[in-house]
Order: sequence, then C-alpha cells, then structure tokens
Amino acid sequence: MTTPTTPTAPPSPPARGRRRAPSRIGRAASRAAALQRPRVLLALLLLLALTCVMLLDGYLRAEVGGDERVRTGASASDVPDDVLDGGPILTFPGGQATTVSVPDKTIVLTFDDGPDPTWTPQVLDILDEYDVPGTFFLVGSMISRHPGIVRDLVEQGNEVGVHTFTHVDLSYQSEARVTREIEQTQLALAGAAGITTTLFRAPYSSETNAIDDYSWPVYQNLGEDGYTSVFIDTDSDDWKRPGVSKIVEWATPEDDEGASVLFHDAGGERSQTIAALPKYIEKMKAKGYTFTTVSGAMADQQSPQQEADQQSQQQQQESQQPGGGRQPEQSGGGLQAAHHKATGATLYEGKALVAAVAVAEWTVPALSVGLVIVGVAVMGRFAMMLVLARRHHRQRNRRRFSWGPPVTGPVSVVVPAYNEKECIEATLRSLARSTHPVEIIVVDDGSTDGTAEIAESLGLPGVRVVRQANAGKPAALNNGVRHARYDIVVMMDGDTVFEPDTVRHLVQPFADPAVGAVAGNAKVGNRRTLIGAWQHIEYVMGFNLDRRMYDLLRCMPTIPGAIGAFRREAVLQAGGMSDDTLAEDTDITIALHRAGWRVVYEEHARAWTEAPGSLGQLWSQRYRWSYGTMQALWKHRRSLTDKGPSGRFGRVGMPLVVLFQVVTPVFAPLIDVFTVYSMVFVDFRAALLAWLAVLGVQLVCAAYAFRLDREKYRYLLMMPLQQLAYRQMMYLVLIHSCVTALTGGRLRWQKLKRTGEVGTPAGNG
Repeated sequence: MTTPTTPTAPPSPPARGRRRAPSRIGRAASRAAALQRPRVLLALLLLLALTCVMLLDGYLRAEVGGDERVRTGASASDVPDDVLDGGPILTFPGGQATTVSVPDKTIVLTFDDGPDPTWTPQVLDILDEYDVPGTFFLVGSMISRHPGIVRDLVEQGNEVGVHTFTHVDLSYQSEARVTREIEQTQLALAGAAGITTTLFRAPYSSETNAIDDYSWPVYQNLGEDGYTSVFIDTDSDDWKRPGVSKIVEWATPEDDEGASVLFHDAGGERSQTIAALPKYIEKMKAKGYTFTTVSGAMADQQSPQQEADQQSQQQQQESQQPGGGRQPEQSGGGLQAAHHKATGATLYEGKALVAAVAVAEWTVPALSVGLVIVGVAVMGRFAMMLVLARRHHRQRNRRRFSWGPPVTGPVSVVVPAYNEKECIEATLRSLARSTHPVEIIVVDDGSTDGTAEIAESLGLPGVRVVRQANAGKPAALNNGVRHARYDIVVMMDGDTVFEPDTVRHLVQPFADPAVGAVAGNAKVGNRRTLIGAWQHIEYVMGFNLDRRMYDLLRCMPTIPGAIGAFRREAVLQAGGMSDDTLAEDTDITIALHRAGWRVVYEEHARAWTEAPGSLGQLWSQRYRWSYGTMQALWKHRRSLTDKGPSGRFGRVGMPLVVLFQVVTPVFAPLIDVFTVYSMVFVDFRAALLAWLAVLGVQLVCAAYAFRLDREKYRYLLMMPLQQLAYRQMMYLVLIHSCVTALTGGRLRWQKLKRTGEVGTPAGNG
C-alpha cells in the first residue's frame, strides 16, 4: 500500500547537451563542505600549536635536544701555550688570540647558570647593598622564562654574557648547533632587556688551561665573530655546597692578585652562596680590593694601542654583531661596554620569543593540570561503568525480573529511507520475520534511486510506503509517527537489520507505564574490515556499557537511531522529532527525560547496522553525531535550573554527558601527546609502562563488556591499534565539532554511502 502525502510531478529530462543545474540539497551540501574546510584546518592548527608549545617548553627545559655529555681529559696540543698560560679573558683582535688578566687587587665577580627566580634576585639585592657590580653569564632558556629579572639585572648596572641557550658542552656540537645556541640566547636577551652582548662563557668551562683541541675551534670561531670568551682564575666551588667558610676561602685569590671569580646564582640550591657572598665582599673590600665587570677589567688592562685595535676590529665586524644586524650603540657605560642596543628584527624577534615562552610557561602547567583532571575523569568513568554495568546486568537478567505483564499487542515500525536501495530489502525482510506483530511504515524521503519502488515490489505483508518530498530524517520520522496506528512506535534506520525477537524484547519495558522510550542494543554488522572491527569494539565497550550506566542513573542521553522504541503519546507530547539539531535522537531523548518519562536500555533487543566503511564516511558520521550532541545539550541547557524531572536530568545527566562525551574526549589527546612527548624526550620506559597500564585498564573494561554482550574476544586483539589510530581520529572529529560550535557553524544532514552487506544478522562472530 502506498500513501502519497505530497504529490510531485515527474521530473522532465534535461535538454540534450545542457548541463543540469545542481539541486537545492546539492548546493547546500557544497556550501557546507566549503565552510567546513577552514574549520578542519583550524582544528588541525590548534593541535599543531599545542605540539609546538610543548616542544618549546621541552626545549627550554633541555628535554628536547638536550645533551648532557661533558668532555674531560682531551688533548690540548693544538691550543697555543700563550692561551693555556694566559689570563681568563680571551679575545681575538685582528684574528690573533690574546688573553687579558684581571688587574691586581681587582675582582671580576661572575655568576653562572641564571637567572633563577629564587636566587638571582637575592644576589642582586646583595650587590646593590654593597654597591658592587657583577657579570652574569645567562642561559638563554632561563632568560626567556624570567625576562623581568634580566631587565632588573641590566638596569642595576651589571654586565651580562652568553652561557648558551640550553647549557650544553659546545665541544660536542655541530657548528650549526653552536650558532643556534648563541643566536637564540642573544634573541632572548634582546626580548628581555633590549640588548645583545659580546661576552661569552662556555658551560662546564673553568680556567684557560682547560681548553682542549675540541673546544678551541669553538672559541676561535666565536672570536672571529667578535665575542670575548671569559674564563676564571678562582672557583668558589659553591655548587658543591661545602659550607659558607669554604666558599669564601676558595674564592679568595692569593697574593693580592686580581681574579675572575666564579659563583652560581642558579642550577641548584644556592642558600650557601647567598650566605657567603656578603662575607666575601666584606672580606675582599677589607683587603683593599675593588670590584668591576669584565668590560671594566679589560678597559683597565688595555693599552691605548690595544684599545684602538679593538675599536677598529669592532668597526669591521659591525655587520656581523651578535644578534644580527648593525648595532654600534652601546647601552651602558664602561662597566657595560659589552652591551649593544638591540634594534630592528633582532629586537622584535626577541620579543616574539619571550612572548612565545610566556605562553608556553602558562600553557604547559595548565595542560598538566588538565591532564590530571582528564586522567581522573577517565579512570572514574571506567570504574563507574564496570560497577554500574555489572549491577545493571545482574538486575535485568535475574530470573524473577519483569517489567510487568508481557506486552503482546502490535506495534508500528517506522523506517525513514533516503536512497537506501542497497539495504532496504534486507531491512524489510528482517522485520517481516519478527515474532512480534508489527506494521511497517517506510517513509521515503524523496529518494532518487528507486528505494520506494523496491519496498513496494517486495510484496511483504503489513508494509506501507509513504512518500514525501526530501525534508530530512526528523520530518520523515514525524510523518511515520502520524501514520502509525499503534501506541508504541519502533524507529530504525533504513540500513539496519533486526533479529526475529528484537521487537519483542524491545517493547517489553513498556509494561511499566513510567517508561516512555527504550534504547536497543546496536551491533556493527560489517565488522570484518579493520574500520568495522574498531567500530565494533567502540559500540560494545563505549556505547552499550555507557547505556547500562546511564540507565541505572536514569539519565540515558541518547536512544540510537538504529534501534529505539517510543510511546507515541510521549513523542507527540515532546513535540515530535525536532530538526533544531543534527542529533534528533539525543534531542528527543533529553526532551522525554525533561517531560518526566523514564528512558531505559534493553540489552537483548539487538539490531545489526552498517557502520561507515571508509575513514571519510566515518569522519562525516561522527562529526554530525558530536556536533548534534553539543547542539542538543545547548538546546536543553535550561534543565540545569529547572525543577522536577527536567532539573534532575539537568543536574545529573547533563554534567555526566558534558564531562564524559565532550570535555574528557576533547582533552583526552593530552594523554597521548604527553605520552609521546615523554617517550621521545623524557623517559621512554616509564612513559611506555604508563601507557600500557592505561591500555590494560581499557582492555579489562572492554573484555567485561564483550562478556556481557556474549561477543568473541578475538576482536580485542585490535584494541592496541585502535588506541593508536582510531581513537586519535575520534578526538580530531570532536575537536572539529567544538570548533564548529564555537564559530557558529551549521550543518545539514549527510547521507552515507551504503553497500548493503549487512543482509542478515552477523551473529556473535
């Protein structure tokens, strides 16, 4: 029997040789696709930005590209004796290696490894109190993380030098790495204090007699670029924390000689250094010593000819000044002669670096907190699912359990169909074998592939075909409800196959008059492919375990479109299927909760559906599901403040759905990002063990879900690969949906390509 509701004239064939204009739906689909491309790009850019921020933070902490090798005991046969036996300041005027000693009774107070937010400000306070300048050799990563301290340090009159960006032994590094370490530190200085410097001290260096054949080329190359390399005469060894008196004693030069003295203002616990520094300054002043910077010591020791030679060399190398670009203007007096004002690209690149590091400094800790929250939420969800699913199974499967008197009356089955020629026959034949009396209403939503004709040609008893102009699935379902003769309406997709007992099991909960809708157990029929197997695991573990949990909590968020049953009265009371969202099944389910109806899950009512067979189709389907769910939650947001059944769902169901289906999945990639980051840059073994532990918990949950559904365990062998590939795609889909929601995008219904391979129930294999 055919019931036309909207008469339509047969389409006239297009004129020969004329290109047929696209339909309204085709044009809308094209516009929607064009709008989604930028949003996909934006979602990918967000993930790329997150990755870059983490890599930057790891680089700053020497986790990315870190190198802890320190060379010792190498030969120094290529190093000139004048350098090995010379003073602690090494320059290359005219390309000739020259060392400068600190004048007698003069101390160049140097500090390595800073700035540190705890210790460096205390050192500065002491220097300011005693009116003593210092020379600080700063690590670029620390400069970019604490630019304010560097700014204060320079403004106080102290001098700064480069101590590389990541504190690596440069003798092990390539020439390109050495250049990068220096330039990045200069950029950090430019961004923090608006200066660059010509002073350099290599990490792990000491006196000039420690220069070896591997480090000597580094100093030569830097000297050619205009750098002054600074070593020490006297080492306080404060990093050993030997005690205040020992630090003072070891830092004191012999026989009133001048000295470049080494202290540390970072790199560890420096309370002994802070305590020793005032005592040391007082002691040296009492002995008649004066304090200066490296530039001050060089100025005191240089002859007029040397000074002229140095100025000539600087003029020849202005175009190669550290930090890039011509920078002849000194930013300070004689004590800061090594400083040059940063200008142009150097200045702006430096500010950009400092700004990027500030973002990373705030973002990564925030993400770490988010990771903990997500981890707790994920593990909490697993625990809830296991406990409540077990309780649900035991409750519904005990012998004396009953919904009430058996429901034996006929029901209406509504099958909305749009271009389902591959599947409609198998769907209708499965319904015709039902052990429960049914009337079957096929609502053809403007199909162009002969779906309605196929349904009519089968000649199956109790099948009615209702035609309508294409208006979408919600309109088709509402049309079917209007034509339904019975009080219980079963809704299914046109690509779904029921078992003979499916309808009988599905309608039994309606013996309870409080039940307004029932969710069935959707199964993936085309599970023989890799994508199908992954979706099979997801359906059994995620969807069905979730539904058991939500059923006991009385806040089931979604009745699947593939298999669900409703009281006709409840659907009409809720206003029917709405096209306000793309997830009309979630929308109507929440509406029924708010109206006071109970929604339950019937695990024995199984339906076999054709899952998307390609990644593109899967993306489209899950994108629509995710975005539609967000639309439905937003539509029913007032339930959060309502009273009665609506308020109960709003204060119980809504937070759970938002937490478990939106927030947790959106931030779940953090777990994988941090895991990969830790494997590559931190501790591979520990990160791998942590990942395997989480996978083990998921396998336990999945195995229990398979046991409840009496599924074969062999599909679980694909679960590790599913976690590596499939889950990442689902995260991207959800992030894409969030971007669309935040940018106010709209989507239309998307038709998936069907193969019709789910012709009969696949069984439990």
